Amino acid sequence: MRREIGVAVIGTGFMGKAHALAYKAVPNAFPDSWKPRLVAVADVSEVGARQAAEQFGFERATTDWRTLLDDPEVQVVSITTPCSLHRDMALAAIAAGKHVHCEKPIAASSSDAYDMMKAAEAARVVTQVGYNYIKNPILKLARGMIQSGELGDITSFRGVHAEDYMADPDIPYSWRTDPQNGAGALAEIGNHIVSLSRFLLGPITQINAQLETVNKTRPVAQGSSERREVKVDDIARLMVTFERGCSGSMEANWAATGRKMQLEFEVFGTKGSLFFSQERFNELQYFKASNDPRTSGFARIEAGPAHPPYENFTVAGGHQLGFNDLKTIEMAEFLSAIEHGTPAFPDFREAWEIQRIVDAAIQSSAEERRIAL
Repeated sequence: MRREIGVAVIGTGFMGKAHALAYKAVPNAFPDSWKPRLVAVADVSEVGARQAAEQFGFERATTDWRTLLDDPEVQVVSITTPCSLHRDMALAAIAAGKHVHCEKPIAASSSDAYDMMKAAEAARVVTQVGYNYIKNPILKLARGMIQSGELGDITSFRGVHAEDYMADPDIPYSWRTDPQNGAGALAEIGNHIVSLSRFLLGPITQINAQLETVNKTRPVAQGSSERREVKVDDIARLMVTFERGCSGSMEANWAATGRKMQLEFEVFGTKGSLFFSQERFNELQYFKASNDPRTSGFARIEAGPAHPPYENFTVAGGHQLGFNDLKTIEMAEFLSAIEHGTPAFPDFREAWEIQRIVDAAIQSSAEERRIAL
């Protein structure tokens, strides 16, 4: 019998459901892992909490998330609520001795993220933050190729995360456009490309940013003629310098009409380059510098069993992983860190570093100057 570990999830929206699906999938995809036991789920809506409990098999549902922290059957808490709630929930869970998974962005400011990080490290609980895209086996390959020198000296990075779910100016004002949750597109999706750049190339030391609000007002409610001023960005553009010496550019845009998941990057080196798109995330394009123009060109590397833990999901290349599989890998690594008493990645410290970059970009844009970290 595998050891069980009690899990509670706070929030039943898109990410709450993704967490529940992932926890349920872990024992089948990773047979040596501890088995998550879905003890409780909390949501501000009683109906939502009960529906989630019934759908995913949680043992109980509640509208009071604090009761989860008093439950001795709960060892792990997943926080999937709006960002402005993360700090208080995480600090309370840490104080209760729970291991904490928190969705990104970790907090609305780097100061809040710092408090969360220091509390977790003092309590010696395992933490993880939901940058699930870097769990892609093909991206672990990319990182390894960069670290081993296959691309030579890295000369530049170019990245973008663009979607269109906020493109319509009549989408109502919500927590997403509330400054209490930090910057808009930059904090909501831009931190993914920041996370990817750090995963591949390491720390960022300088930032020069421009933030732009395209939709300057939004209805206060669906169909309302009353509108409210928007003070967060729809588009963020960053020029950055990496500690390793190269520079790069990044864009975050949640008003990119027609784009559903354009999380893409290019890494250029003296011996080759890599291109990746989340819209085809089972592929990595690799260019190897050659003196023969007849055979020069990008080669497509297709994800398969040679890229662990792809084989945990399917035994053949070309069959492809999906979004929820990445979330399952994320949760499996989190539970493994808890089991073995090792740090998870990305943890609260890494998320604090990412939030520092977000804050510096906001400051850079407001003051129209380059910011050094």
